[in-house]
Amino acid sequence: MKETLSNDEGMTELRIRAPKEFSFSENLKYLSRSSNECMFEIVDQKIYRALVVDNETLLVEISSMNETELTVRFPGRTAPVKKHVKDTVSQYIRHWFDLETNLLPFYELAQNDPLLQKPVNQFFGLRNMGIPDLFEAIVWGILGQQINLTYAYTLKRRLVEKFGTSVEYEGKRFWLFPTPDVIANLTVEDFVEMRMTVKKCEYLIDVAQLMVRGELTKEKLLNAKDVKVAEKMLTKIRGIGPWTANYVLMRCLRFPAAFPIDDVGLHNSMKLVMETEAKPTKAEILKLSEAWTGWESYATFYLWRLLY
Repeated sequence: MKETLSNDEGMTELRIRAPKEFSFSENLKYLSRSSNECMFEIVDQKIYRALVVDNETLLVEISSMNETELTVRFPGRTAPVKKHVKDTVSQYIRHWFDLETNLLPFYELAQNDPLLQKPVNQFFGLRNMGIPDLFEAIVWGILGQQINLTYAYTLKRRLVEKFGTSVEYEGKRFWLFPTPDVIANLTVEDFVEMRMTVKKCEYLIDVAQLMVRGELTKEKLLNAKDVKVAEKMLTKIRGIGPWTANYVLMRCLRFPAAFPIDDVGLHNSMKLVMETEAKPTKAEILKLSEAWTGWESYATFYLWRLLY
């Protein structure tokens, strides 16, 4: 399904204040790391993304003039934007950019940490850019299993362009991620063009069906409170192991202690900072990360940023 938005110069806008420990340009650099990203476009230092609010597809434009204040506009919008719609969009953006987290304690501990000192100084103001939608976060985690990041982006684009919907504005198409109800009704044969493993196709369908039945929700995971309890809830699902579970807990649920300790990228970035030939063992990682308690997800994210 495709919707076309008309051009309108009288765009309504809203402004979102960010904490001092925030840099729009650093987050923009992170979001620009793949030329094959299909969920948003970056043009002239502005982010364009389609969102659904009240069953209506909106195109939002996010920019910043002074690093710590975001300006959000609605290109192609001809009718006034209602307050609750603005509030919903603002909430989404605040979650996406993780603006509610006070990073000051993390930066303070990082300044005395031999592994974190370099990345926090290099990428000051970077936020753990989230994936607010649970289904999208889990699918992205499953797609990325045992393949490189470049191919994971290719698989995501194939999935989105095959099963997602889009809105068109000024000749460009902006995509919305497929919803669980769409994927839940598919068979493995429907994924043939995706060139994914049969197992991954089955995992995606299983997760979608769980969500359609209401057995897997963001609220249930958040209500677990404890990261280990939430991890167990996820790893009970076929196709979700500890790495995928912790990735989802980091990027979507915002559990600060989520820690994908077996991640190859984490090992390689630690090796890079320590300037060693061998990757650290799990025991060494546990020792090196003792001071990160409550900040494991941010420590991991900043170390990943050295590589990705």
